[in-house]
Amino acid sequence: MSQAFQNIYHQSLADPAGYWEELAGNICWTKPWDQVLDDSQAPFYRWFSGGETNTCWNAIDRHVDDGRGDQLALIWESPITGARRTLTYRELKREVATFAGVLSNHAVTRGDRVVIYMPAVPEAVVAMLACARIGAVHSVVFGGFAAAEVAKRLDDATPKAILTATCGVEPGRIIPYLPILEEAFTLASHVPGTMIVLAREQQSAQLKTGRDHDWHEEMARATPVDWVPVAATDPLYILYTSGTTGKPKGVVRDNGGHAVALMWTMKAVYDVAPGEPWWAASDIGWVVGHSYIVYAPLLHGNPTILFEGKPVGTPDAGVFWRVIEENDVAALFTAPTAIRAIRRDDPEGDFLAAADLSQFRTLFLAGERADPDTIAWAEEKLSRPVVDHWWQTETGWAMAAYCRGIDDLPIRHGSPGRPTPGYAIDILDARGHRLPSDTTGAVCVRLPLPPSSLPTLWNNDEGFVSSYLEEYPGYYSTGDAGMYDSDGYLYIMGRTDDVMNVAGHRLSTGAMEEVLATLPDVAECAVIGAADELRGQVPVGLLVLKATSTTPHDEIVGDAVRRVRNDVGAVANFRKAVIVPRLPKTRSGKILRRSMRQIADGEAVPMPATIEDPATLDEIRDALATIGYPAGN
Repeated sequence: MSQAFQNIYHQSLADPAGYWEELAGNICWTKPWDQVLDDSQAPFYRWFSGGETNTCWNAIDRHVDDGRGDQLALIWESPITGARRTLTYRELKREVATFAGVLSNHAVTRGDRVVIYMPAVPEAVVAMLACARIGAVHSVVFGGFAAAEVAKRLDDATPKAILTATCGVEPGRIIPYLPILEEAFTLASHVPGTMIVLAREQQSAQLKTGRDHDWHEEMARATPVDWVPVAATDPLYILYTSGTTGKPKGVVRDNGGHAVALMWTMKAVYDVAPGEPWWAASDIGWVVGHSYIVYAPLLHGNPTILFEGKPVGTPDAGVFWRVIEENDVAALFTAPTAIRAIRRDDPEGDFLAAADLSQFRTLFLAGERADPDTIAWAEEKLSRPVVDHWWQTETGWAMAAYCRGIDDLPIRHGSPGRPTPGYAIDILDARGHRLPSDTTGAVCVRLPLPPSSLPTLWNNDEGFVSSYLEEYPGYYSTGDAGMYDSDGYLYIMGRTDDVMNVAGHRLSTGAMEEVLATLPDVAECAVIGAADELRGQVPVGLLVLKATSTTPHDEIVGDAVRRVRNDVGAVANFRKAVIVPRLPKTRSGKILRRSMRQIADGEAVPMPATIEDPATLDEIRDALATIGYPAGN
């Protein structure tokens, strides 16, 4: 860690108001704040109280006004449909201002909520920014979400309008959106009176007179509108994340602190300069899409890529490298599961070797734990830094990272680095006591959280406190388990419920997954803690093999058991592993370990709302049955 970074980090904790006030000068304000950090209603902290700004103004108009209107702002790459489109800042401003006029024509005003249920198309980005332009609060729901989940969000956000498309496009299938929404409307108590529909050539639809309106027809009759000032503490958006009770938690993001923090991260964390093309390979339905497809790069002046496709299968495992090459991408941010999928289909990196990546500098990973073996493979094939970092929907940006723009911290495989400025992270035991290095515990952040972190949940202050603040008073509980090593590197070992108790020994599933990932035939893996009458829990490994694997399965399983017992120890009691065709995942790429554990324990498995392919749960159920799970079957 450089001395300069240490000084920055310590200042951010010793004087958070002074630190973030200086950075607030990087964005434009219509009215200065009365108070940088308002703690009068703690633990509901607010940033830049009394200030006024507008996120859309800062993300688009400001660049046009500064003479950069002809610079690329948005690049749409859709290998799944064969389409591509680009928009300069001036062109994006025109579309956003016009669609803001569409919303205004339908009586959407400051503070109204608008649900956006759309695929990864440019109009979805336009819709988000148009809401921000007039002070409306957008809530993006991942396109293709099940009707029951959409209904819950409609009832919680009570939107005035819903914006959608006729369909989403997945490999080998079309997902019509309007039938899902019609079913959601029958389940919801609140049904918006206006729905604006983007017609896609892959799917036609019959619009309902009075309620439904054609996107392009609405644009043709609308007049562009200007941005309006909003309070820094006004909500910019609501993004729902699943709650343990089944009630979705509406994470609120404000305008002022959000813009200040995200603007800063593009240089400080990712080390990209304004004008350099940037790509976050995610979907706007997830927090990565909100923060790093839409808001942060546009605020900072980086051409941002919106990608409608998959890392493999659209059409092959080389699509990421071709997009990077064709757009001179400086840095890519994606999930480890995407790299594992590419490695599985192209283990020798032939597609990568064929691409010209001369402008490409850094691969960033986040969204789930990045195993060292995946990082090492990517480093070898790319000959470039592969940088892990760690954050959550609730924080909106990295809590721990290798801050490439302000620090020279050497990368250590398995660790997302050290806490970023503004985040004071402790490892706590069950009674809230700080734990020494090399000891796994609950990862918690001292309050107050820095700008852009959630100030509360939508219409649910009580849920905010009980979900995040109650267990460890004075802290935000991340729900993750981890530890520091003796050099101060943070390690995130998984969710706290992924720490097993084997005969009284607390063991991390992540540590075992690290070992399994080194097996030459294994493309990706997961370890779950299955119930055991004698020991409480025992680990079970699930292994997905590389496409090129020819080793007999029993040899792979035997090698897996030996390696875990050798590297983790006999105390792990790792005795069983099974080959599976694939792992069940969310659409954002996170492995559904809890669902697999429920299958192993013979429990009812609620269908996760975010699951990419429900058939994967049946595949896991069949595979676990071959090794005796659930017990007694």
